[in-house]
Amino acid sequence: MQNQGAGEPGLQGRPQTLVAVIAAALLVLGALYVARATGLRLAALWLVGGALGFALYHAAFGFTGAYRALFLTGRSGAVRAQMLMLAVAVAIFFPALEAGSLFGAPVRGFVFPAGLEVAIGAFLFGIGMQLGGGCASGTLYSTGGGDTRTAITLVCFVAGMTLGAWDIERWAVLPQLPPISLPQSLGLWPALALNLGIFALIAWAAAARERRMRGSVEPIFRCEGRAFLTGPWPFAWAALALALLNAATLVLAGRPWGITQAFATWGALVAEAAGLADPVWWVYWEDPTRVDLLHRPLVRDATTLMNVGLIVGAGLAAALAGRFAPGWRIGWRPLLAAILGGLMLGYGARMAFGCNISAFFSGVASGSLHGWLWILAALPGNWLGIRLRPMFSLPT
Repeated sequence: MQNQGAGEPGLQGRPQTLVAVIAAALLVLGALYVARATGLRLAALWLVGGALGFALYHAAFGFTGAYRALFLTGRSGAVRAQMLMLAVAVAIFFPALEAGSLFGAPVRGFVFPAGLEVAIGAFLFGIGMQLGGGCASGTLYSTGGGDTRTAITLVCFVAGMTLGAWDIERWAVLPQLPPISLPQSLGLWPALALNLGIFALIAWAAAARERRMRGSVEPIFRCEGRAFLTGPWPFAWAALALALLNAATLVLAGRPWGITQAFATWGALVAEAAGLADPVWWVYWEDPTRVDLLHRPLVRDATTLMNVGLIVGAGLAAALAGRFAPGWRIGWRPLLAAILGGLMLGYGARMAFGCNISAFFSGVASGSLHGWLWILAALPGNWLGIRLRPMFSLPT
């Protein structure tokens, strides 16, 4: 989710009051508008999206930069924080999904087939993360923070997701397993113990490797100069915030946090409005879970509201940190990387049933086997993407 330079600790300036006031006003007015148009539930999800953007930006917490740091320098703080995030999430999600409700609200998880299509899509997504400078949530929060190259990645991400939706039949014949829920297959407590054990093992192995390579281990519960409103945040603060906000999404939306479904909706609506296609006839939109999305106003689409709220929340965080400074000088090679990376992110996300949030984070939190397959395929893609970065004049 990280973009180089965006949200990095230690780069604070003086708070940009005007930008902060505008962003805060957008969050409040947006919530009031959504509440009046659709009700309190969707207004709350708009604010949850804003809180996600605020947390992501202030901790520069993510996957893209985390894997690059792990592979190249051995720094493991962000990866270990991811394990903390997943541990808290499964501890909440597994019992809730087993019971079928959380705080009285009916809930369901993201449990999808694990197969060759997911593996290929996640691999492409991993390459796109490193070329584009972020993943789904990374492009949203970096765009909100004023990163113009990542904004280009986001536009191409939407285009790639739309192309993938149009081309969905190409991959339908690839072999795959049926949807497999580990809590249903193993039992609630054995599945929870297994997942927690894997998270602990990964965190320990990453820390041990970092200590061998660097002589010390990057802390995740503290960082210099931390402040809640202006940042930077320790990695652990964001990890806990994301786990709890995903649980809030589960309660309010009845399903976990997702991002990329809205990209397909946006792209299809643009293609239809421009007379380029008639998406309603695409096989992708025949799925019972998507059939009404093209006919529903965007203000009633929870994923769209959370995505836009995330951008605004990140903008607020960037302004409070004094780092909202859009730059318009982008070399042609980084620009090409943003275009190619965005297209690979979108197309790969469609194939893999989502991104690092909906497929990996929310998939693993839901106990789905496909979430684990996603990360196993995305890591080699990241490795390859890192090695391609110098070709596009991107720092390593």
